[in-house]
Amino acid sequence: MTTVLIRAGGAIPRLFLLCLGLAFCLTTVPARADLVSDDDYPPERIGKASWYGPGFVGRKTASGDRFDPNLLTGAHRTLPLGTKVRVTNLKNGRSVLITINDRGPFIRHRELDLSEGAARELQMKGQGVAQVLIQPL
Repeated sequence: MTTVLIRAGGAIPRLFLLCLGLAFCLTTVPARADLVSDDDYPPERIGKASWYGPGFVGRKTASGDRFDPNLLTGAHRTLPLGTKVRVTNLKNGRSVLITINDRGPFIRHRELDLSEGAARELQMKGQGVAQVLIQPL
C-alpha cells in the first residue's frame, strides 16, 4: 500500500508561485537606451531615389495618411513608418528631411520613392531618378 500526502486547502502552492513570480520580476534588468548598440540602428545607405506624385494624390498611404505630393514624405520597403530620414542628392549636395509614410518603391535597385515636394527640394524632379545618401535619424 502506498501513502499519498494530502495538502490542506492547496493555498501554499499558489502563494509560492506568486512569490516566485514577484522575485523574478524584481530581478529582471530593464532595457536601457545606453545598452542599445549601433548595430540595432538602420545604417546610412547610398542608393537611387525616384519620385511619385500625380497618380497617387489623395490615396491612402501605408501609414493611413492621404498622399499629398507637396509634403516632404517618402516610401521605403523596410524602414519603420514615421522614421525621419535625411536624403541628400549626391549630384548637387542638396538635402531634405522626409518622413517615411508609405511602402515602396517596387522597382528593383531603387531605395526610396519621394514625394514631388521632396524631389523639388533635391532638384531631381526633371531627371526623375537620382543617386542619394539616405540617413535615418
